Amino acid sequence: MPEAALDAKFNPDSSATRGSTRHIIGFVYFTFICYLSIGLPLAVLPPYVHLRMGYSEVLAGLVISIQYVATLVSRPWAGRISDRSGAKISVIWGLVLQTSSGVLLLAAALVSQIHLLSFIALIASRLALGLGESLVSTGSTLWGITSAGQESTAKVISFNGISTYGAMALGAPLGVIMDQHWGMGSLGIFTTVICGASLVLAMRKSGVPVTHGEHMPFRDVLFRVFPHGMGLALAGATYAVLATFITLFYASRHWDGAALCLTSFGVFFILGRLLFIETINRFGGYPVALACLATQSVGMILLLFANGPWMALSGAGFCGMGFSLVFPSIGVEAVKRVPEHNRGTALGVYTAFADVSFFLVGPTAGAIIGWWGYPSVFLFALLCILVAIGIVLVLRRAKQD
Repeated sequence: MPEAALDAKFNPDSSATRGSTRHIIGFVYFTFICYLSIGLPLAVLPPYVHLRMGYSEVLAGLVISIQYVATLVSRPWAGRISDRSGAKISVIWGLVLQTSSGVLLLAAALVSQIHLLSFIALIASRLALGLGESLVSTGSTLWGITSAGQESTAKVISFNGISTYGAMALGAPLGVIMDQHWGMGSLGIFTTVICGASLVLAMRKSGVPVTHGEHMPFRDVLFRVFPHGMGLALAGATYAVLATFITLFYASRHWDGAALCLTSFGVFFILGRLLFIETINRFGGYPVALACLATQSVGMILLLFANGPWMALSGAGFCGMGFSLVFPSIGVEAVKRVPEHNRGTALGVYTAFADVSFFLVGPTAGAIIGWWGYPSVFLFALLCILVAIGIVLVLRRAKQD
């Protein structure tokens, strides 16, 4: 079949809308639903497990962290499914799992009087949610890139990031409100409905052709993407430190408004992606990554020497603006390192480094705070950023050679 006819079959509206924002939103919508489902129970489950069920803080933390473990270990698997069976299949499987997580969350609420049974249902719900996250986020990204064209890679990745952080920011407070008014079971019902409806939408949406070819062994993909992933993981220390410790830092200084720092980070993160996304295509991934990392370092310096809440607020804004394009700018260069039919696996591996960062930075930074106090955590993040700058400089030089 001629290439044009093949494109028309799998992507009939590409001639008119290929690469447009509206076209891309049709794919990153699934990312938004995925992370809305993740955000909904985020602030509800720890107090539910600890205060209502009477379990320890450790088990309350386990209910949250086990989802990230499931996501981390399944990222490569999700990438292989996207490469070999198609991005649409990955999204469909992921939405099936996330719909199931909603059903299990509802079941946990219904048997809340039987604490052990309710806790087991919660763990199963979180595992399904984590596996679904890998499949939906990887699949929707690759689906969007394949449909919109490789030249839109940075734009698709950027809008995925906006969907991710926007959905989490909306989901957490929404989940608290729903729990207060209608109980935790309402979160399960809502998750089941939105993921189930999105599953139907995904099944009706046109697929994209699977690029055939010899698939690289996973270790080879990991080897090629590893330095880019390390740069992302180190840069991600900024967000991990802010999300985990900014409230405690404010409390140690007897300041009010710690939540505004996270708001400032989120607002400038989204603004950075909306205003500067085209710079990646114009200047290249590595130069944009270096500019972003330098901006992040300014933010961390402001936080390190903050003598008032407004200085800390400004630092968080610089961090958000800088972090906004780190993922897509380095990611664009990472996926170029592998053949097109292996890019789903590459995306899965690359994204897993962000999961590793968020998972490891918390306890590491917590130990640092125990030794040297809260400001030291911002110095730690600054050093991570400086190492990331060094990695990007080496990668850029290697590409030029």
